[in-house]
Amino acid sequence: MGYKTISIIIPVYNEEKLITQTITKVISADTLGLKKEIIVVDDGSTDKTVESIKKKVASIKIKQNYVIYTIFKKNNEGKGAALKNGFRKTTGDIVLVQDADLEYDPSDYPTLIGPFLNREADVVYGSRFISDRPHRVLYFWHSVINKFLTMLSNMFTNLNLTDMETGFKVFKGTLIRKIAPHLITQRFGFEPEITARISKIKEVKIYEVGISYAGRTYSEGKKIGWRDGVRALWEIVYFNLFAR
Repeated sequence: MGYKTISIIIPVYNEEKLITQTITKVISADTLGLKKEIIVVDDGSTDKTVESIKKKVASIKIKQNYVIYTIFKKNNEGKGAALKNGFRKTTGDIVLVQDADLEYDPSDYPTLIGPFLNREADVVYGSRFISDRPHRVLYFWHSVINKFLTMLSNMFTNLNLTDMETGFKVFKGTLIRKIAPHLITQRFGFEPEITARISKIKEVKIYEVGISYAGRTYSEGKKIGWRDGVRALWEIVYFNLFAR
């Protein structure tokens, strides 16, 4: 398949300190010759994030290899809801999720895109646990919980992923646009939900690649908490056994 464009969705909530830098890095990132369609979805931020986004977009004058679209939501609903809005607006042959906090580095795009161009991938997950690239050392129990949730998800999906909860997920555009109208979760449950849904697709080709990771502390703005981990247990069961 001849890939020409990649849609990059940036869901953002209260990231006034980083959103301008994130957009700048995404614009300059190497996408192996693919034209970028950047979609920034603000999920009802209450700080100066919206102002920063508008100022950054207005400052962009040359758009030869990319376009930028914005969605400003009045109310905060969660990452999953923001992504659903973004997915439905995409037109790219490939669709990539980029968190706004730069825990995931746009310099990894060539690694994430490669399996689509070389191995006919339908889905690519960027794993934090199979990489020799730089990783910031942070919370032990977070890594334990992530690995447990991945194992539990694998038991239901029969996949052998190492990092189901990764924020770097990339999809063939036609595939994610077909799935998007059926997505239910509004918060961080997007990760187990989308994993369950793609695992049910016959002959889907899923790849994992190693990525770098610069995690944040809670004082630096990290938002996911232990309640989201508990909720993920139920979401793994629900989306694998009951959801349609």
